Amino acid sequence: MVVDVGINRIELRAEAEKIFDPSRLAAFDKSGSLLVGDVHPGDMARVSSAYTPVPGGVGPLTIAMLMSNTIESAERRTGL
Repeated sequence: MVVDVGINRIELRAEAEKIFDPSRLAAFDKSGSLLVGDVHPGDMARVSSAYTPVPGGVGPLTIAMLMSNTIESAERRTGL
């Protein structure tokens, strides 16, 4: 498994064409850019059984852990 935690913005359509299929290119055309990770999705499909996508991979887990740690810290501080 590959965990991609990098985040980059592609603003050139030629770069997006090298990485994505037509469905994602439509999203690029609409917004003028796309968020991507450091790992090329096509390459990972050939060499790894699973990888975390960008966006939507580790971000939600990071938020969940930050919230959990905040609650735990508040409970310790109040003596609960």
